[in-house]
Amino acid sequence: MDDPRRPENRLAYRAAIDRPRLTLPGAKRVAIWPVVNVEHWLIDNPMPRQILVPPTAASLLPDLPNWAWHEYGMRVGFWRMLEAFATRDIRPTLSINGSVCEAYPRVAGAAHEAGWEFMAHGFHQVPTHRVADEPGMIARTVAAITRFTGAAPRGWLGPGLTETLDTPDHLTAAGIAYVGDFVVDDRPCRVATRHGPLVALPYSVELNDIPLLAIQHHRADEFVERALVNLDRLAMEAASDGPLGGAKVMGFAIHPYITGVPHRIGLLERLLDALAARDDVVFMQGSELLDWYLGTGDDA
Repeated sequence: MDDPRRPENRLAYRAAIDRPRLTLPGAKRVAIWPVVNVEHWLIDNPMPRQILVPPTAASLLPDLPNWAWHEYGMRVGFWRMLEAFATRDIRPTLSINGSVCEAYPRVAGAAHEAGWEFMAHGFHQVPTHRVADEPGMIARTVAAITRFTGAAPRGWLGPGLTETLDTPDHLTAAGIAYVGDFVVDDRPCRVATRHGPLVALPYSVELNDIPLLAIQHHRADEFVERALVNLDRLAMEAASDGPLGGAKVMGFAIHPYITGVPHRIGLLERLLDALAARDDVVFMQGSELLDWYLGTGDDA
């Protein structure tokens, strides 16, 4: 328990009711943080996710059907998402494997041209625990994104939100300033590392199409309904004079091979329209949230 690398030691407990009231630009109540995840699945490896269980439950390589499920998202689904955001003048954060810059330059280039912020997401879509040289993988990811975009990424999301006990130290050593893996609050907070604090932004594991649709198998419209109910509550709390008052952040996460398919893309469009119609929210990218939070003076 005394190991300073343990999450509970890196991330000091702070009750929500004890935190200071924060204010967003324009006195908005909730910052919306949309995150689009694009990944590189290697046909040589077991697939990170499966839509089709192999016959007799035997693991087979190459896993062509599940590889192709994801590949559809990169060839078709991504472009539906790009249009959905572009036509509404919304710029999400792109959680991107470093190798996508090399394997799918058309996808990475379109996102960069559209003004999406690149948040590093590992080099390949492989759990961090299975990487032999974690600092080397992080450096390779940062270098690939920097070469492609001309700017080093400021944020990191582990593949599947995976981290070892040493990951935060490796990230800050590589120049990463914020991370989405610590989904512990409705507001940003600080994670202690050997190289200074790392800011944890409110990513989401519940407003996320993988657990909601691909794992738990809810009806597709549950995504929109859950997001809007979640937002209503956050906005109500933010406007209150009670102990939970003050600005909140609502992140949501989508993947081209899940939400970018024909029978679900309309849900994203519906959600974006509902969010854009509100006058109490503001869309922000990861770096914008980071800079805003660091400027509040909160030291949580």
